[in-house]
Amino acid sequence: MLEVSPHSAHLRTGRFSGEHQLYLLTTIVNNREPLFRDWRMGRLVVDEFRLAEEEGAARSLAWVVMPDHFHWLVELRRGDLPRLMRRAKSRSAHSINRVRGKTCQVWQKGFHDRALRKEEDLKNIARCVVANPLRAGLVERLGDYPLWDAVWL
Repeated sequence: MLEVSPHSAHLRTGRFSGEHQLYLLTTIVNNREPLFRDWRMGRLVVDEFRLAEEEGAARSLAWVVMPDHFHWLVELRRGDLPRLMRRAKSRSAHSINRVRGKTCQVWQKGFHDRALRKEEDLKNIARCVVANPLRAGLVERLGDYPLWDAVWL
């Protein structure tokens, strides 16, 4: 599993968010609480992935919501990465807190991003993303895990 450094803000210093650039994005639940063991909470995050696509901000190529984090393979369409992630995290946190009847911090600050090169095999990266539940031992068959998708499958 991908760890996000407490110094992740420094990683983005000088980075450029390019429209139509492909990125692998990861963010972690506050205190690594396994909030998304309840798949209904995870569906609230998935709703934000879909909303970002409907709004034209990003095209989702693959994603998986793990118990305490998510990985999201996207093509940035409009805006920049900080705005995309700020909106997804903020709106999902609002929905999650509303359902749980709480007002608390859902996500750790920051996120990890990796720009993908054109020559990288996107289908292979997508397979790695959606296979996270298998590698983590959460399921024996990917079809048994409810919180993943990829445009190629």
